[in-house]
Amino acid sequence: MGRTPNEKRSVAYFSMEIGIDERVSTYSGGLGILAGDTIRSAADLKVPMVAVTLLYRKGYFRQELETDGWQREESAAWLVEDFLEEMPHRISVLVEGRTVHLRSWKYEVKGIDGSTVPVYFLDADLAENSEWDRNLTQSLYGGDEHYRLSQEVLLGIGGVRMLRALGHDSIRSFHLNEGHAALLTLELLDEAAHRAGRKSLTQEDMDAVRKQCVFTTHTPVPAGHDKFPVDLARKVIGTREDFFALDGVLHEGNTLNMTYLALNLSRHINGVARKHGEISRLMFAGYTIDAITNGVHAATWVSAPFRELFDRYIPFWKKDNFSLRYALSIPKGEVWNAHMQNKKRLIDSVNRETGVSMDENVLTIGFARRVATYKRADLLFQDMERLRKISAESGGIQVIYAGKAHPRDVEGKNLIKQIFRAKHALGKDIKITYLENYNMTLGAAMTAGVDLWLNTPEPPMEASGTSGMKAALNGVPHLSVLDGWWIEGHIEGLTGWSIGNEVVGKGEHRDHSLDAPSLYEKLEKTILPLFYRDRERFMNVMIYSIAINGSFFNTQRMMQQYVLNAYYSR
Repeated sequence: MGRTPNEKRSVAYFSMEIGIDERVSTYSGGLGILAGDTIRSAADLKVPMVAVTLLYRKGYFRQELETDGWQREESAAWLVEDFLEEMPHRISVLVEGRTVHLRSWKYEVKGIDGSTVPVYFLDADLAENSEWDRNLTQSLYGGDEHYRLSQEVLLGIGGVRMLRALGHDSIRSFHLNEGHAALLTLELLDEAAHRAGRKSLTQEDMDAVRKQCVFTTHTPVPAGHDKFPVDLARKVIGTREDFFALDGVLHEGNTLNMTYLALNLSRHINGVARKHGEISRLMFAGYTIDAITNGVHAATWVSAPFRELFDRYIPFWKKDNFSLRYALSIPKGEVWNAHMQNKKRLIDSVNRETGVSMDENVLTIGFARRVATYKRADLLFQDMERLRKISAESGGIQVIYAGKAHPRDVEGKNLIKQIFRAKHALGKDIKITYLENYNMTLGAAMTAGVDLWLNTPEPPMEASGTSGMKAALNGVPHLSVLDGWWIEGHIEGLTGWSIGNEVVGKGEHRDHSLDAPSLYEKLEKTILPLFYRDRERFMNVMIYSIAINGSFFNTQRMMQQYVLNAYYSR
């Protein structure tokens, strides 16, 4: 089959999930949203990138909450043809010795000046495949280890083959966004051996592949790294003993650990915040691991009222996000008015959907992210009597929650139920609501419409976090444990406030039990008095959140760092 003209793309970005449109349900949370924002900034900056992911026809899931807070999952199927363009090219890969045929669908992400980054979604739903193989590109993070490893064969090996079929022969850097795509190294190894005229792989081929790969690790939790028993790996990938015999492919002799595979075959490795880089160097001793702190795509996450404000006072902010530092010159009253437009829109929507009768004049706290126990969504309710007293004596607080638990994470689901129990226990004293089906639209509304963004992970478990960055762009201050990006973005009383102390080393020496008292202390003694009795100083924090954090924690700065430090360095 004929190939399209080579577009001279020099960077290939591989990610298990990419969030580019909430109607294209190919993402589950922060990793996918970050991938979408990364691609948008690459298009804005005219970085010659192409992106690869899998097509999930059944999507992730739609969340519905029962009256007690128990999460039910509904299908999030979507019509592929409505959003993506089918490409004519076909390639195949071997899974358990079977030939699995793949096609791809294209979505073009357009930058501010019309430059584009094509995103290719690999699809195994073809008549020539068996039913089991056709289902490999149906569900994101579904199935068991066998299903997951088979998917990673399609993403890594199939992704490289599809790029070659599409005419992308000038890729200089293959960027592995987390270890899911690490098997692309096997295809690159085979290419290197073929160029050298060899029929089996050698360490020399590893050196050639290492020069081509960039790896970003996202999790400081060992359990979060994909690893598969060697017997399963041999079954799915094949008997490729030349591959499994290479130094650094099998971890501890009996496991195909995708993180270690990527670490051993990448010339550049980075964590996603400075602290995460430190933690990663402790976890993976002997590897040189840099840090490039995550960001968010400013033009996507700045709300309409602030977009209009920035357009008037900082006309080049979209092309130069760093110019948001000039937010210091925007009149405070106009910043407050823009914020209140967002807040009124959010509160009206909440009241309409839930009937909870929230008040737009009451300090509103937002908490929205993937529900996992280490994120401690219930920390605010450790001492409900104290929280009730603080609210009663200060002018009041109200809280808006959102977030999905993984379908198999029973502890995460129970955490949502705990928040519902707290909601009922606090009754009318503190109005609390939990919004269903957290998605991009709801995330944008919440990060722009609340007065205070709350983040309570158990350090050092938060690699970076990005929701607070979206809030900062909209003038919403941060109240957070010192972990992830907040260690870099925190200036006490200027960009927001800290909870507890910074983590020491791996976190063994930190007393997490002090976090709830610290949270109550900051609310009672600092934040609520500012909000209700010194609005001028509260607005200062809002403006500095934009000027200091909004201008830096964006994917434009992040992408520039990847270009300078990773993509074109040797």
